[in-house]
Amino acid sequence: MRRTCRPMPSPGRLALGLSLAFAALAAPLPAPAQGLPPGVMGQMLQSADPATLAAIANAMGNTGGSGTSLPAMPLAVPTASPNPAQPVPVDGAAPSVAPGNAAASGQYVANAISPVFGAQLFTGAFARAGAAHFNPDYVITPGDQVVLRLWGAFQYAQVQTVDPQGNVFLPNIGPIHLAGVRNQDLQRVITGAAAGTFRSNVYVYASLAEAQPVRVFVGGFVRRPGLYDGTSMDGLLHYLDAAGGIDPDRGTFIDVEVKRGEQVRAHVNLYQFLFRGVMPPLPLADGDVIFVGPRQQTVTVLGLANNANVFEFPRNAHPTTADVALLAGPQPVATHMRITRATGPIRNVDYRPLGEAGALPVGNGDTIEFTSDQKNGTITVRIEGEHESRQEYVLPYGARLGDLLRQIRFSERSDATSIQLFRQSVKDRQKTMLDASLHSLEQAALTARSGTNDESQLRHNEADLILQWIDRARKVQPLGQVVIGQGPARDDLLLENGDLLRVPTRDGLVLVSGEVLFPNAVAWQAGLDATSYVERAGGFTQKSAARRIVVAHADGSFEEVAAQSRAVRSGDDLLVLPRIDTKSRQILKDMTQILYQIAVSAKVVLGL
Repeated sequence: MRRTCRPMPSPGRLALGLSLAFAALAAPLPAPAQGLPPGVMGQMLQSADPATLAAIANAMGNTGGSGTSLPAMPLAVPTASPNPAQPVPVDGAAPSVAPGNAAASGQYVANAISPVFGAQLFTGAFARAGAAHFNPDYVITPGDQVVLRLWGAFQYAQVQTVDPQGNVFLPNIGPIHLAGVRNQDLQRVITGAAAGTFRSNVYVYASLAEAQPVRVFVGGFVRRPGLYDGTSMDGLLHYLDAAGGIDPDRGTFIDVEVKRGEQVRAHVNLYQFLFRGVMPPLPLADGDVIFVGPRQQTVTVLGLANNANVFEFPRNAHPTTADVALLAGPQPVATHMRITRATGPIRNVDYRPLGEAGALPVGNGDTIEFTSDQKNGTITVRIEGEHESRQEYVLPYGARLGDLLRQIRFSERSDATSIQLFRQSVKDRQKTMLDASLHSLEQAALTARSGTNDESQLRHNEADLILQWIDRARKVQPLGQVVIGQGPARDDLLLENGDLLRVPTRDGLVLVSGEVLFPNAVAWQAGLDATSYVERAGGFTQKSAARRIVVAHADGSFEEVAAQSRAVRSGDDLLVLPRIDTKSRQILKDMTQILYQIAVSAKVVLGL
């Protein structure tokens, strides 16, 4: 007796149904914007989880209609496993991609980092996990093995296989039909059959010993189509994961077909599992086919969203911005939505506040980016170094440096005349200028002309050294220090969010670095010139330019001094620049400029 299953209704539509239904609870859409046939909304609402609908409606009801607090849908990302199930090729030959090797592992890694929503399901975890030891909802099918034991007035113990008619045979009792019986009802069915023959003094134990070994075809748009071993207890995700998962660039996640012969037994929408944790019970038999069709229409979500992914919708549906926002879950700081239309080489952009975006239609290939487009009412500034105040201050937007300095309590060791200001925007600009200078130097080194073969070889070797130095220089990170000085305009300097103010300590030291033998901190002494500090650090190296000394003062200002200069103050950094030996005067000029840039922006001397 062959057991049949009814196909699931509404193929490939439940994801859109849930999103549209939730969006309808938040703000009912006008009929033209929905684009749905009559009666479909009612069908979707009937298939949705009432508890989920109530929770979403309650959450949206407390947002005040701002459009910026839509609930985020959680996504559980399974842990990758290096041991997927072994695929068995249809023709019996050795598998082209053996699980566990670099190719299979690379596919699982690609799934884990894919921007397509749902691809993170297939990282090897389902393929590695075996069938559950006890699945109460498992439906017994022909070929399953059942442990049967009777004791008391009648003794019997044997493991029987459910025959093709779906029966097991017990002596003195006869055939007992088990096909279609759920695992949790097995004991009750066997006990009831025995009670019809043995009125008393006979006890029964029945258990499913082992699920039926099956081989399932996985085809369509998956990573590794083939024939895979498993058991009838293994679910759909097990076999899809064993095949490397759905190809995120080509396959569909919302309409996976399960076939037996020519009959389509079910259409599975994996968004049900991702958003609601629902997976239909589908016991698989030997020769069943899991087929993944082509990907349908997609919308890409970027920016300030909890689920910034590529979402899929049925090809005959008409999703809106409300549907996409519900799936993506904009973050509370998001205020605007940028919609980039996929209209060919010319991209049309629609930019609107979330509260006014409403239910705009979106099409296949469109991109929606959630952004924050408003000025902060306050800024945060951090204070470090030698002071007795708190570490962080929240100031109104437009606050000035003087407003903050008046709130700082300095200690006896504070150097209030050399306060340092570090700013992220300045750091970014310093890095941009340094990269531009390095790019120009790289071009000059690679395009220098030579008159002879010997000169050409010399320039080639020189260019290699310069390029190595450029690679090191690109790794230098500027400090972003702002020279605030001591003038009356210092207090009028506008502060930015994220500024860092550092109060130096009166430590009486001078840091000597660069092309000296022993870079070190030297005790400051009034009247000493720059050369004396260098001599106390071991003197100049052979690569130093003895007359190129830069003093970085604690307040962020810089000046080039002569070797006999006495402009060194307590807390300064003394930087000795390297000597540049090159054949090209232009390259000499460029490198000297870059050396100064690095010394000023990062207080680092990068020698050749």
